[in-house]
Amino acid sequence: MSEETPPMRHVIAALVTNEPGVLAQVAGMFAARGFNIDSLVVGRTETPELSRMTIVVSGDNAVLEQVRKQLQKLVPVVKVVDYQDVPFVERDLLLVQVSTRSDSGPADKREELITLAQLFRAKVVDVSPDQLMIELAGAEEKIEAFLELIQPYGIIELARTGIIAMRRGNVSAMRRPSLVGQQAGKSEVDEGPGIDVGDLPPG
Repeated sequence: MSEETPPMRHVIAALVTNEPGVLAQVAGMFAARGFNIDSLVVGRTETPELSRMTIVVSGDNAVLEQVRKQLQKLVPVVKVVDYQDVPFVERDLLLVQVSTRSDSGPADKREELITLAQLFRAKVVDVSPDQLMIELAGAEEKIEAFLELIQPYGIIELARTGIIAMRRGNVSAMRRPSLVGQQAGKSEVDEGPGIDVGDLPPG
């Protein structure tokens, strides 16, 4: 009897048209088919008519294939790019309020937190008598490691943007997908190792 393959983390980028209800369609598709979204970020691209969705899902290769196919069927989706087995850069942005209250006075904890932030190349963006607001951008693992270290100080509030990602390499000569193919129902899917730099969505 073969052992079950543990769920893998997959990062997918989808280029979509800017129109009302696109986010609801994509989220609804995931919910209807029981796919769990770990992270979903939508942002503008350099093309006004297009936005980029970066979606992080967990599952095996069969789940990933279903996600790609279902995304491809949605009319507003122009192109789907899977970053599986492709070197890419990812970033998550964190804002966190941390307490500086202590028995020995707020200055001691404040200095410790500032030193810790500097070690992670984070920025202190707001200071008040009893708390600090820290900004940190980086890979998910870096964010989690930082949160684990500041947890004992007392996290008051935190917010995260979710993952954005882009393939490593020179993308300056990137081609922009035409909306003509999308309007004819010809969404494209790019698969991991065979990704052409020119086929990547603008980012």
